Amino acid sequence: MKEEQEPTLAIFIDFENLALGFTNRNERVDIQRILTRLLEKGHIVVKRAYADWKRYAADAASLHEAAIELIEVPARRMTGKNSADMRLCVDAMDMSYSKAHIDTFVIASGDSDFSPLVSKLRENNKHVIGLGLRDSTSALLRDNCDEFIFYEDLTLGQEEPEEMPGANEKQKAAFGMLLEALQALRRENRETLWSSLIKTTIKRKNPSFNEAAYGYRSFSRLLEDAAKQGLIDLQRDAADRTHIVTRFGGEMHSEAAPAAAARRRRR
Repeated sequence: MKEEQEPTLAIFIDFENLALGFTNRNERVDIQRILTRLLEKGHIVVKRAYADWKRYAADAASLHEAAIELIEVPARRMTGKNSADMRLCVDAMDMSYSKAHIDTFVIASGDSDFSPLVSKLRENNKHVIGLGLRDSTSALLRDNCDEFIFYEDLTLGQEEPEEMPGANEKQKAAFGMLLEALQALRRENRETLWSSLIKTTIKRKNPSFNEAAYGYRSFSRLLEDAAKQGLIDLQRDAADRTHIVTRFGGEMHSEAAPAAAARRRRR
C-alpha cells in the first residue's frame, strides 16, 4: 500500500470581505464551520485573518479561540479604508517562496482583487482553494482558483449512527467520528478508504483521538466492531495486511457501492 502525502495548508482570511457578505443576515461568520471543512483537505499549519479588529471585536474572540493569528490592519483616517488586501498578498507570496512544504493556499474572500495573487501562487506550483459567499464572490476570482468552496455549502452535520442496542456511549461517540471521517474522505473523492487514511482523518479533526479511550486495543478492532454493528463494510487489502472500508452509512443500502467495490477488487 502506497501512502499518499498529506497536503499542507496555509489559510489567509480577508475577514472584512467575508463579514461584508453577512451585512443583511442574522448571523456572523462561523469560523469553525470553515475550519471543519478545510481540515478535510489536509494539515493546516498557518491560519491568519486580516482586518481592523476594533471594528470586529465581537468576532475576534472566536477566531482567537480557533488559534487564528489576527493581523491588525487599521483603517486609514482619511479614506476609511485599510491595506488588508495588500498585506495579505505580501504575506501569501512571501510564504509561497519561503515555505516550500506548504503546497496548498486557501484565500477566504470573494474580492476579485485577489485574482492576480491566485495566478501567481498557481504559477509557483501551489494548489489554490478559494472560499467565499455565493452572492458576494467575484466570478473572476472563483474561476481562477483550482477549487472554490461556497460558505453556504458548508455543513457541520454528520451522518448519525443507527440504533445500536449493544453499544455503549463511548462506542457510539467513536462510531460517530468514524462516519464523519468517512464522509469527509468521500467529499474529497477518495476511492480507496484505507484504515490508516481513515484514522489520520479522524486525528486531523480530533487531535486527541485514541481508540484505547473508547475501549479498543487497536483501530482495526474499532473498524471490525463498526462492521458488526452494520455501519460499514470491510475487506482486506490484496496482501491481507490492513482493512479497507468499501461502504458505510447510507451506502449500505445502495447497489452502486458494492458494484464499485467489486470493480476495485478485479483491478
